[in-house]
Amino acid sequence: MSSATANHPVSGVWTGCGKVRAREAEGQFEIVVEGLTTQAKYYKPLIYEFFRKEWRGSRAAWGDFAVEIDMEHIGDPPWMDLDNLAKAILDAIKGYTFHDDSQVARLLVQRMPSERERIVVRVARLQT
Repeated sequence: MSSATANHPVSGVWTGCGKVRAREAEGQFEIVVEGLTTQAKYYKPLIYEFFRKEWRGSRAAWGDFAVEIDMEHIGDPPWMDLDNLAKAILDAIKGYTFHDDSQVARLLVQRMPSERERIVVRVARLQT
């Protein structure tokens, strides 16, 4: 993701209508998980099951990727280590967006106040 595409939603049709939904367009991929919990390990099986049962989009690719993970919260942020959240998310999307998390060349994980509580993940292939 270049600074020109960071924090901009991906255009495309959403797949999923429950807690997890995703879309892709123009080499970018976006996943949204509604709600927050302090247990980062909660997200891995939730996202993995979404991909296994509902996702029919593109499959994992080779090359370098940039991943941006935003934890949006209302009020005080949840008591959660962002590094644990990143690991759970990367493990969950591995095999669906990229083959191995060693392909992540750029990673940004941040928490921010918002009008809703959710996790937003954006994945983009880096140009070489």
